[in-house]
Amino acid sequence: MQNPRRVRDLGVVVGTLPTGPLNAITDVPGVRVGQTTLTGDGLNTGVTAIVPDGYAGTLPAAVAVGNGYGKLIGTTQVDELGVIETPILLTGTLSTFRVADALVSWLLDRDPKATSLNPVVGETNDAYLSDIRRRPITPDHVHTALDTASSALPLEGCVGAGTGTTALGFKAGIGTSSRTISSGTVGAIVQSNFSGLLTVLGRPIPATPLDADGNSCMIVVATDLPLDARQLGRLARRAVFAMGRVGSDFAPGSGDYAIAFTTNRTPGYADNDLRGPFQAVTESVEEALLNSLTMARTTTGHRGNTAHAVPHDLIRNLV
Repeated sequence: MQNPRRVRDLGVVVGTLPTGPLNAITDVPGVRVGQTTLTGDGLNTGVTAIVPDGYAGTLPAAVAVGNGYGKLIGTTQVDELGVIETPILLTGTLSTFRVADALVSWLLDRDPKATSLNPVVGETNDAYLSDIRRRPITPDHVHTALDTASSALPLEGCVGAGTGTTALGFKAGIGTSSRTISSGTVGAIVQSNFSGLLTVLGRPIPATPLDADGNSCMIVVATDLPLDARQLGRLARRAVFAMGRVGSDFAPGSGDYAIAFTTNRTPGYADNDLRGPFQAVTESVEEALLNSLTMARTTTGHRGNTAHAVPHDLIRNLV
């Protein structure tokens, strides 16, 4: 069995911009990630928490909807006010509501004066490899992901919210990447679970389609650039566009969302200067999506369904 490897370790370099030190969303100062993974007894699921410092004071943010076939809790308030006021959590479809409730409890414990909170929780459907109807996520699972969030390189592949996901005919999961430009850093983390033809640097890698329920992708983009909510919306849209670069077919049942936020509360970025951030977000999301595949392991789960890891030799042969 092959060992998980990031796509750069296989010789694939996406784009031309330099990465951050970890090549991860946690290269953005003040952004932490924590994960809880559930496996065994027909389960392959979990929680991934993106925890930015300063969320309690609100941070500028925006959501882009590629296709709205999903359950992204909290979006209307983000659209209305242009801010997030909680960490962003990812999980399996039918656990979304339990995760949101557990997130609210975690936040209330930390703010005895709070009377209104807008939890932001996204999902993709991991029913092909996990017994999704059991809704196995508990408050302890959510609180562990939040409490253990760190600025280290996040685990990728079959972990957290990506434990049971598939993409482009192969086992997928969580992936992350980052880019630096002169004015700051852009990082992304993805939960890949969508259909299409895997494409690496413009070259296709065919796979047998999986009979998986639901095809979706959650993308979270973080930056320290001084962008306002409108500009973050422009970044989020480019994040969704990046799915096409790895071969997404944007199927009718695919809930494709991107959330972009900045840790910088002082907007002051000219629209004419957004070329760099746009390039940074498309490159980082493309590489994060590829990492979500090359870092995954072949997994057999619910009802004996198996999703195979993409053979690394197929990718090495492209470069």
